[in-house]
Amino acid sequence: MAQNASESGSPLAGVAGRYASALFELARDERAVDAVAEGLDRFDALLTESADLRRLVRSPAFSAEDQVKAIEAVLAKAGIGGLAGNFIRLSAANRRLFALPDMIRAYRELVRESKGIVRAEVRLAEQPSDAVLQDIKASLKDVAKAEVDLDLRIDPSLIGGIVVKLGSRMVDASLRTKLNSIRLAMQGAR
Repeated sequence: MAQNASESGSPLAGVAGRYASALFELARDERAVDAVAEGLDRFDALLTESADLRRLVRSPAFSAEDQVKAIEAVLAKAGIGGLAGNFIRLSAANRRLFALPDMIRAYRELVRESKGIVRAEVRLAEQPSDAVLQDIKASLKDVAKAEVDLDLRIDPSLIGGIVVKLGSRMVDASLRTKLNSIRLAMQGAR
């Protein structure tokens, strides 16, 4: 039975993974891996900024023809061409725009893997200074023994401290977790 990306947990599963793998192989053959990544990143930024574009990408109410026309206009205005532009157009023509955000994530993962870059998710209660951010990156690079692509997220509910997920390892040194541990220990002492 086939699994989609969310069921299997792998960004390379399902439709998104197949499309991303095909794009990556083509980009690698044409020595355009970074150029394609840049084009996809620009399109992803447009998706983040525009609720209308997200609606176009996600909604099955638009015909393939309408999606292709709209995507053509967006790509032209954003200056996204080459393999990345053709890939986005193909996704629209094949009625796969709904999977495009997952395709972009899967492509990024393939690029990281090919370059030996490890992804680390770091959650902090507030935006760190540049010096603290550089210290975090350096520490993670030492632990991973590889270049690290940092995905920084601000989560005020942590109260303070840091939560790091590096590969399958996770370290939770947040104040919220420590306070919860103390609370549970005090309840057990009654």
